[in-house]
Amino acid sequence: MNSIRWQVKTFAQLSTTELYDLLKLRIAVFVVEQTCFYQDLDDKDIVATTLHLMAYKGDELLTYARIVAPGVSYQAQASIGRVIVSEKVRGLKMGHQLMEKAIVLCGEHWPQHDIKLAAQQHLQKYYQQHNFETISAMYLEDDIPHVSMLFSRL
Repeated sequence: MNSIRWQVKTFAQLSTTELYDLLKLRIAVFVVEQTCFYQDLDDKDIVATTLHLMAYKGDELLTYARIVAPGVSYQAQASIGRVIVSEKVRGLKMGHQLMEKAIVLCGEHWPQHDIKLAAQQHLQKYYQQHNFETISAMYLEDDIPHVSMLFSRL
């Protein structure tokens, strides 16, 4: 049995297969599963400082998160977004490993900056387990209830 292989790459380092895999997973979950039609390609993937965090088992992408530098999504904070766990491995704590690794990467690359994210409201408790605090009222993003959350370095 193959073990989990974690990778962190910039857009320029992604192979065409890895790019295909991550876009396929993002569309499968955010567009098809959640029946939410939105423009996924927002130019943040290709920013030179953006990090793509992926976990593979064999040739299958299991989890993914996009990590962006301060000034890209939010002026003063780094951000973690496009957080996905493949339906095949949900309930196996892969999402928690993904968030732990994403938080560590933010600290390594932008140690002086907090981390902000736009969380689907039903996932608030998941992010709270990783020390994110809700900092906004509910708002709709693509007709899905969201809240802003912050991981403070102080």
